[in-house]
Amino acid sequence: MSAPTLKLNPPFRADHIGSLKRPEKLLAKRKELDEGKCTPADLRPVEDEAIRGIIQLQREVGIKSITDGEFRRHMFFDGVFDNLDGMKYIKPVPVEMFMDYVPDVAAFKELDFKGADSYICVSKLKRTKQFYVPQYEALKALTAPEEHKNLKITMAAPEWFHLRHGEYAYPKDVYKNDDEYFDDVAVAYRAEIADLYAAGCRNIQFDDPLLAYFCADSMIKGMEERGVDHVALLDTYIRAYNKIVTDHPADMTVGLHLCRGNFKNGMHFSEGGYDRIAIKLFQEINVDCYYLEYDTPRAGTFEPLKHLPAHKAAVLGLITSKFPQLEDVDDLIKRVHNAANIIASGEPKRTFEQALNQICISPQCGFASHSEGNVIDEAAMRAKLSLVVQTAKKIWKDA
Repeated sequence: MSAPTLKLNPPFRADHIGSLKRPEKLLAKRKELDEGKCTPADLRPVEDEAIRGIIQLQREVGIKSITDGEFRRHMFFDGVFDNLDGMKYIKPVPVEMFMDYVPDVAAFKELDFKGADSYICVSKLKRTKQFYVPQYEALKALTAPEEHKNLKITMAAPEWFHLRHGEYAYPKDVYKNDDEYFDDVAVAYRAEIADLYAAGCRNIQFDDPLLAYFCADSMIKGMEERGVDHVALLDTYIRAYNKIVTDHPADMTVGLHLCRGNFKNGMHFSEGGYDRIAIKLFQEINVDCYYLEYDTPRAGTFEPLKHLPAHKAAVLGLITSKFPQLEDVDDLIKRVHNAANIIASGEPKRTFEQALNQICISPQCGFASHSEGNVIDEAAMRAKLSLVVQTAKKIWKDA
């Protein structure tokens, strides 16, 4: 078997995470749907119109990994568990069924959290319908054939509901242990990825703030107090990922995005550098690239990047999507060069140029992980994405 090689294009030198600011017309129509004042068929043409516009914006600024902005979703993690047989929508899930060591749960409990709607496993999990293929097919229909290989589909993290519900994530008479549960989760994801590939998709990205939560001292302390083995749990999640992505097609790029929360109005949930998880994150999970939050000091230093293997890319999220103020181009270039020096110092040793070739840049997260989005308008979002592209062109000749 040949040694793995670095995949680029995608990821692109100037990339983005996926969600984009939704126009007010779309938000208003989706509100009508939620209130029972219109049908999904009424919403569809409004979605299509908004997506045509956001595709054109991406083209105009020079973004090649075109997405639909997640305009057909409410939250970034929609798509899998709301379509998976065996998961039940419960309204609301009692507060005691949410693990308070999870940073976003802890944040909401501080706001007098009384429980929330969620999905709980109640029977064996089975994929009986497609999760994201219809979104990909719709995006294909709105783009040119030469763009299809670059179109990006973002996907929910496989452990999304498992971490937040802990011991309540599934009944013990349905699954004896976590590995059994994730075996079925993996079967569903693998089938979805196979269908996406058959439809022409070559660029997927898992959105996973939960792995970054393992960098937070607050969660580690809370888990230890509750008797949860955080080391073993992280290993379980890594096994789950590898059940899903190991032996994925050679011409499909699989990315993994980590951030520390990007709720509406730019709210974040955790802090802590990647140091605690870096070796396992970069060397054990069989993905091609990592989209890493690096827009503020709460994400830590670039030192963990010394553990990045030579065949993987790091897309550094240096530009914030939370606020409109623009970063300084010279400072961004300096940060990329600093990161390259650290990667070059890792094992195996490599030249600065080789390390620089492993790097791309992007915003740290999407502009609207929640449908209401961040405190930023379309003009500011356009300026941010343009800054990503302009900076990349100053660093790399192939940008």
